[in-house]
Amino acid sequence: MRMDTFTRYCAVALVAMATLAIVPLVTDDISILDMGIVICAHGLFALSLNLLVGRTGLLSFGHGGFYAAGAYGFGLLMQTGALSIPVAFGLTIVFVAALSAMVAVLCVRLNETYFTFLTLAFQMLFYNIILSWTSLTGGDQGLLGGIPKPVFLGIDLVNPVHLYLFCCAIFLICVVLLYQITQSPFGYTLKMIRDNTERARFLGVAVDRYKVAAFTMAGTFAGIAGVLMALFVSGAYPSFGYWTMSGDGIFMIMLGGMNTFLGPLVGAIMLIVLNDLTTLYTDHYGLVLGGFILVFVLGLRRGLLDFVVEGIRDRRAARVDTTKQPATAKKQESRQ
Repeated sequence: MRMDTFTRYCAVALVAMATLAIVPLVTDDISILDMGIVICAHGLFALSLNLLVGRTGLLSFGHGGFYAAGAYGFGLLMQTGALSIPVAFGLTIVFVAALSAMVAVLCVRLNETYFTFLTLAFQMLFYNIILSWTSLTGGDQGLLGGIPKPVFLGIDLVNPVHLYLFCCAIFLICVVLLYQITQSPFGYTLKMIRDNTERARFLGVAVDRYKVAAFTMAGTFAGIAGVLMALFVSGAYPSFGYWTMSGDGIFMIMLGGMNTFLGPLVGAIMLIVLNDLTTLYTDHYGLVLGGFILVFVLGLRRGLLDFVVEGIRDRRAARVDTTKQPATAKKQESRQ
């Protein structure tokens, strides 16, 4: 990818960061900042999962395991009291990347169905380790003792505004990196593998290696999302690693769309808002939310952002056709 293109991505991210930084100046409502942090964590989780589902064609039901690994790994490192937040963050990334790579090596050689169920099996293994290793993880009570947040580089994450800005900055950095991955030759090779694996093999592509790399990257970004959530709740809980976490990620992708890069982020925002509204007005959360998702998906037959983008492209194509038709008609008249 050309450097000027990457620079353009960074410029867009800086503009987005400046826009998000205005929010604490406009309102004193901490709940709005909290909502922003939750969207950053869940949006990054959904975007990372779509690197597998939408880009590579690998349906993973074990992605929440890496989200939990990031949260618990970071929390345990910080509880030692010997590390700063940036060092613990970096070590957590290395840990989750290594864990993702090990799981990937065992899973990617299988066909789609067995791959999906094996990733789910690994997630449930992680979940049971969290529940059973009580002395380390706190079991079903979650990581006990909270997560210390010492000041670093003048940033105090105990301050809600600092925490909000920090999470937004990490989120945007990860979004730029993910977008560059999808637009790079590596990303287009993943798309070729998704569309026709046998043709990719015939062309000499090391399919399994590309799948391992994609799985490792996706798991690593999911771990970063887990760190953001751990900082927000100042802890880590077994629900982070339960299979429903991966299910939520799939729902986000279905709601927002898997064929546009920001579709999963749109889906994450929709799911979070729907979650708040349904729990506010009814006790039948699962029934209402499931019914809405069912109607929404069956009605549009694609994610919301996919629907919007495809509609815009169809209109542009129609306009081009209408402008070309008079020109061709004139040419035919002149020939006659």
